[in-house]
Amino acid sequence: MSVLDIKDLQVSIETEQGKKEILRGVDLTINSDEIHAIMGPNGSGKSTLAYTIAGHPRYTVEGGSITLDGEDVLEMSVDERARAGLFLAMQYPVEIPGVTVSNFLRTAKTAIAGEAPRVREWIGDVRGAMEKLRMDSSFGERNVNEGFSGGEKKRHEILQMELLRPRFAVLDETDSGLDVDALRIVSEGVNRIKAETGLGVLLITHYTRILRYIQPDHVHVFVNGRVAEQGGPELAHRLEEEGYDRYLKAGV
Repeated sequence: MSVLDIKDLQVSIETEQGKKEILRGVDLTINSDEIHAIMGPNGSGKSTLAYTIAGHPRYTVEGGSITLDGEDVLEMSVDERARAGLFLAMQYPVEIPGVTVSNFLRTAKTAIAGEAPRVREWIGDVRGAMEKLRMDSSFGERNVNEGFSGGEKKRHEILQMELLRPRFAVLDETDSGLDVDALRIVSEGVNRIKAETGLGVLLITHYTRILRYIQPDHVHVFVNGRVAEQGGPELAHRLEEEGYDRYLKAGV
């Protein structure tokens, strides 16, 4: 079993007004084969946590630690984190003009595996993964995220997970901009990969609708850069009814 362990994580960014503290001591332990949902209002630090795990240079770790099976993640470069088994599905995936999906996927697989996959087997793997996500084979010849709909961008990220097989996936508002059909297909993909590989998932969302398809084992409520409350799936249902006002009024 793998463990992604976050202890007393404190993170800031530089703004025009100076340094701004965002995360103020976050503790989370995510085991493989577990789904943890991170919920909370805008500006509570959810996406900051995601990008800090991935190694985005904009975010400065002021204190605390992130370890993967005891290895110091904060000492790893971005590509080392990917090779170690960490994966980030971004809220707003970037366009990469001139790079086809097929070339992007094979390059990523080669970088993580340390060697290029055999062409015939790779083509079969890609086609099979696309079929599971109900993607037309012509999708592979399009430039990465260029002109993609919201649903296509998110399916492409699940396609990456299917082929790269990370140990832990951080899904930053994967449900954003998805219609009901795309949400179901993307969720089925996450559930399938988890069942096949023991994937650990950190699912960041504002809303509970995706949690109807991806059942969390644990729910954590972020408010003002801290974990304000933790619980099981029932906590998400309560949030849907009550919202976040009670945390904000309490000044958590």
